Amino acid sequence: MRRVSSPKHELKDTDGVGAVPYIPLSEDNGSGGTNGQSIGALVKDATQHMSTLFRAEVELVKSETVGEAKKAAKGSVFFAVAAVVALYSSFFFFFFLGELLSEWLQRWAAFLIVFGLMLVLAAAFGLLGFRKWKKVRAPQRSIDSIRETAAAFRPRRTSDSDTAGTDGADGARPAPGTPSPTQR
Repeated sequence: MRRVSSPKHELKDTDGVGAVPYIPLSEDNGSGGTNGQSIGALVKDATQHMSTLFRAEVELVKSETVGEAKKAAKGSVFFAVAAVVALYSSFFFFFFLGELLSEWLQRWAAFLIVFGLMLVLAAAFGLLGFRKWKKVRAPQRSIDSIRETAAAFRPRRTSDSDTAGTDGADGARPAPGTPSPTQR
């Protein structure tokens, strides 16, 4: 089997993270039968397919989470820049600015203006960081894929009256005209 990308789960973002490859569970050769396989072989195949499906789900979650973590890291850089400006480099520059303004204003008013300027600068960098964090979203493709997988494994029943003896679990055959569990 060759690895292909599922068009349904292909990543269309421009952040550089590619689509998650998957391995088709079976070859589509047109025959709907079991090709004479024993029940043991069918159970083995089903177990193998479940394992492949689970690994593909984990890979999808990992791929999506890494992409979102990169976006979060980029947003965190702006918070780091805001902290550096507010704590380290601002001391000397803003002290100089306060002294410069004190030439024309009273000393307390000059330093109050400088303090306000520092707060505005920190708020601007904080806003940039917040805007980047706001773009981080839940791994929606993974959530949708897991929901679809869970729905595929849930038994589907049309009503409560045909639940007895139609699921094939007790060995009984469904009544004529009743769809089998694989046809529902």
